[in-house]
Amino acid sequence: MRSLKLSSIFVVLVLSMGMALIGGCAGTSDLRLQNDTQRKRIAELESELQANRLELDRLRRQLSAAGQIGGVEVDALRQKIAALEEDLARKEELIKSMQDRLMGVSVLPVELNTALEDFAAQNDMVEYDPDRGLVKFKSDLLFELGSDRVTTAAAETVRTLCGILNTSEAKQFDIIVAGHTDDIPIRRPETKVAHPTNRHLSSHRAIAVVAVLEGCGLDSKRMSTRGFGEYRPIAPNAAGNKGNAQNRRVEIFIVPSGS
Repeated sequence: MRSLKLSSIFVVLVLSMGMALIGGCAGTSDLRLQNDTQRKRIAELESELQANRLELDRLRRQLSAAGQIGGVEVDALRQKIAALEEDLARKEELIKSMQDRLMGVSVLPVELNTALEDFAAQNDMVEYDPDRGLVKFKSDLLFELGSDRVTTAAAETVRTLCGILNTSEAKQFDIIVAGHTDDIPIRRPETKVAHPTNRHLSSHRAIAVVAVLEGCGLDSKRMSTRGFGEYRPIAPNAAGNKGNAQNRRVEIFIVPSGS
């Protein structure tokens, strides 16, 4: 059933691509519209995925608390966990499939896209993905270790980005700031007071970046934050909670207003 669904999605996308190519100049607009629809569905699936992960964590804690007593209740918990794990795997496969088949057209206007490409080329701590409208900062260069305080040098870079996001081409877009960590647990007592978990730390770092953007004039109504902790790695973490620097990052998504 899963393979059939993924195959169906692939067929629809291939047909859509063919129609867009036939359309000539209008094809670019069609591709953008199709990409926007595709991205919205991916965002919906990612939101469902996040909710499922939280529920899975809750069920695992509940099962751990129940111990090895056995019985109907424990068996039911194990069945729910197995079903949820299967659903998570299915959604992850579907999201990857949809992301792989997104058509290569920048989601942003040419002037804004060019400005962001130049910005990333001039800053070692920044990467830019034009297909997703994504500016990515490396957290190791953006923050002090275990802190949500933006370094002085990094703040200047964020302010430069702010100038780009305040241009007329960018004002039709909203900003989503998402914080991420690796899987190294928060251990230092003084750090745990402010950031009890990696999810807290990632959320607080996203909020800190928004504060810098607000401070240089970006409209607060355009911005929102997310904190994913260690749950959205882009590369494998080392065994034994040793982390991976690639996963320590802050992502800034530039999305259509109201998304």
